[in-house]
Amino acid sequence: MRYRLLNPMLLLPAILMASTHAADAYVGPGAGLSAIGSLVSVVAAVLLAIAGFIWYPVKRLLRCVRRGPATADPESNSGAPAE
Repeated sequence: MRYRLLNPMLLLPAILMASTHAADAYVGPGAGLSAIGSLVSVVAAVLLAIAGFIWYPVKRLLRCVRRGPATADPESNSGAPAE
């Protein structure tokens, strides 16, 4: 029953969007520059999120490589002379 009500609700907006006429509207330079600026900022945010998501594990891997392998014996790092 729920799906029978859902189909006309989806069909009516689709028909209305398909039957609209072109709007003769003017987009001023302020609105155009705002839209371009918003698009650039969204793209930059996505790229920075991807770069951060990739860079953090690489940074941790490089830090582990520089330190060298961890020792298995915790007392060997205590500073006491080896016997």
